[in-house]
Amino acid sequence: MSCVAEAAAAAAEAPCAGPAQQQEVPEAVARYHAHEVAENQCSSAVVQTIAAPVAAVWSMVRRFDNPQAYKHFVKSCHVIVGDGNVGTLREVRVVSGLPAATSRERLEILDDERHVLSFRIVGGEHRLSNYRSVTTLHPSAAGDGTVVVESYVVDVPPGNTREDTRVFVDTIVKCNLQSLAQTAENLCKLPDPSSP
Repeated sequence: MSCVAEAAAAAAEAPCAGPAQQQEVPEAVARYHAHEVAENQCSSAVVQTIAAPVAAVWSMVRRFDNPQAYKHFVKSCHVIVGDGNVGTLREVRVVSGLPAATSRERLEILDDERHVLSFRIVGGEHRLSNYRSVTTLHPSAAGDGTVVVESYVVDVPPGNTREDTRVFVDTIVKCNLQSLAQTAENLCKLPDPSSP
């Protein structure tokens, strides 16, 4: 099943979709992923290991103006205000099949030294109110790859449970991170066109 179909199924039947595969957030980056969660919100974190160096993965993640490079749910992205630094506002158009059409998002943290990116959804046609995401990258324990942690906090939409919302958002985040892994790993395997 494609990630779009999986997310659409999770949206339609969240209680039947099962929990997203979770791993413990590494201690070194846990502070970035500590969210204040109100009674009407849910929060989670998804961890993905990628067989590519941090610099290669970060070069894609940090491009706030080009999420469609690895996020298959994004049809297009247009920067409304800003130059890619903190405060930049983008409008994302979402592929059909999801309970959304557009998302207006503001870049809140972009730390090239620590490899931390955070954005908040500030408008659009979707059900993810007060959504805030933090993504961190760090070298894997063996030092030959990257560990990506993406956490979020979001309001539980009326008519849904915390579990419904968590399963749906975890499915999207998990699919995005799997796509990031595949894209970065493929990019790192490309032969150097200047070599004989």
